[in-house]
Amino acid sequence: MTTSNNTTTHETCPAQALLKLLSGKYKAEIFRLATAGPVRFSGLLRDIPDANRQSISVALRELEEHGLLKKNTIKVKPLHIEYQLSPKGVEVIAVFRQLEGLI
Repeated sequence: MTTSNNTTTHETCPAQALLKLLSGKYKAEIFRLATAGPVRFSGLLRDIPDANRQSISVALRELEEHGLLKKNTIKVKPLHIEYQLSPKGVEVIAVFRQLEGLI
């Protein structure tokens, strides 16, 4: 007798995919701050208590890979990098706000 191993998962709630994307250290907080406008790495270190450079860097990279943030290099002296919500990120703001309201 063989059993099938179904590796595909089906979310039962539309918000479940968003929760997976925002799970991890500082991701939800970075996303929340980005809803107000572009954020910079140094600003995130100031605005998020107890944050460290490595954790913020990893969270930014993962949010960018998931398509929620986009990275913009500002080529004005001094050169700096800003992160802002991507079109996909803007689309999930309403769901994120509903999740905030539940707590």
